[in-house]
This record gives sequence, structure tokens and C-alpha cells, in this order.
Amino acid sequence: MKYIAPLLLLLSSTCFAAQVDSIFLHSPSMKKEIRCVVIHPANPFPRFSVVYLLHGWAGNYAQWILTAPQLKHEADEFHLAFVCPDGGFDSWYFDSPMDSSIRYETFITKELIPYIDTHYPTRADRQHRAITGLSMGGHGALYLGIRHTDVFGAAGAISGGVDFRPFLNNWGLKKVLGDSACCWSNWEKNTVIAAVDDLNNGELAIIFDCGASDFFLTVNRNLHRKLLDRKIDHDYIERTGGHDETYWKNSIDYQILFFRKFFGRNL
Repeated sequence: MKYIAPLLLLLSSTCFAAQVDSIFLHSPSMKKEIRCVVIHPANPFPRFSVVYLLHGWAGNYAQWILTAPQLKHEADEFHLAFVCPDGGFDSWYFDSPMDSSIRYETFITKELIPYIDTHYPTRADRQHRAITGLSMGGHGALYLGIRHTDVFGAAGAISGGVDFRPFLNNWGLKKVLGDSACCWSNWEKNTVIAAVDDLNNGELAIIFDCGASDFFLTVNRNLHRKLLDRKIDHDYIERTGGHDETYWKNSIDYQILFFRKFFGRNL
């Protein structure tokens, strides 16, 4: 059963023309209902491009619209839709080899996107579809973008945990990957920095950034260096800030400009 309803009154009472839907979508792969926020232009013509926004660890489907309320204005101004799925408390957005109830790679790429393209007037192709996210969601966005270049034309990360191997005891990683002592291969093959090994230049438009005071700065710099070594074009930015909402609210606007430029090449 799929259900569409207005989001919380708090989020819909301000005067924006863009519409904000809260949808419940059944996931056959995980056998549960997943809630998502969809921010879309009031005017459906012409069809709009879509940016998927993934939340961080311990966040939920509403994190992005609460952190960056300007998304409602930008949906109308730039004629874009933003889709914000609930990725669970600590899923990291891959199909867990340890827990069959955590299959968010399958959910997003095989279940959510077809639903959005069927129920909203989207430009339903990779040239008009992007994905980004913050922290855990930054990992998820680049991981899914790199692994599914047939689905996404552009991908980004904000303060992304693009290599979680230095953080063995943090953020529920053992739950989804297994203990590093017995299951180290799970840790290695599910990182963004490992996924890059199968990426060719030109397959994906990439942008990622990190604050100079962020605990993920080193792993983002390492990813930047690896992409340079592999001669894969990308935009990488460091700016003042830490791992917090102030940084994320500012950063998303720059990434939206990057995605608009990508979409504009494919009109």
C-alpha cells in the first residue's frame, strides 16, 4: 500500500509554491514500509529533473528539509524535485551482508526510483537524475552513484564517510558489516574509495566537499587523491566548517548548482 500525505504542518505551513509530500512506500526487498519526503515544483511542466538526498547516521527522512528549508524555494526556482528517503538509523545505504532487513541499495535503485518516475512527472533517465547526501548519506550517495552509473548521471557527498575503515567501532558499522576480525572483506568492498576502482572517467559527474574541521577530512582528501591518480574528473572542495547542520545547509546550495549545470547539458 502506498500513501501520500502532507508532511508535518510545521514543514508545510510556510508560503512556498513547491509541494512537499510524505510518502510511504512498501519495500519488497526489506518487507517493510519506508517513508520518504518528496519536494517538487507546483508546476509539473516541463518535466523535472530529480536529486535524491540521503540523510546521515541517526537521521531520518525529514533531516534534509529541516536542515535546509531553502530546498522548497529551490524546487520551484530551478524546477527540480528532491527525494529524501528514510535510510534507517545506521544502514550506510548498501545491502548488508549480515542483515537481510538492510537492503537500501536495492530499495533506492530498484524500488524507489521506479516509483518516483511512475508517480511524478520526472525526466526519467540518468542524464536528469543525481544523488547526494550528508555524512553517512554522503557515503551512500557516492557508493550508489559509482555502482549504478546506468541509473545516476551525477553524484555527490557532503561531509561524507567515504572510507569508514578507520572507524571500526563507530556508527553501527559492525551490525551491517560484521566484526572486522572475521569479515574484513565486507569492510573493504563496501567503501566508496574501493568502488572507485571500477569507475571510468566520464561515467559519472562527481562533486564532494568537506569542512576543514571535520573528522572525515582525511578520508575525503584520500578519495580526492585517488581520483586524481586515476585521472577521473571531479570537483572537490574544502571550506571552513565542521560536521554540523550549519555546514550542510550552506554546502547543499553549491551542489545543487553543480547538478543544475549537469542537467542543463542534457536538455
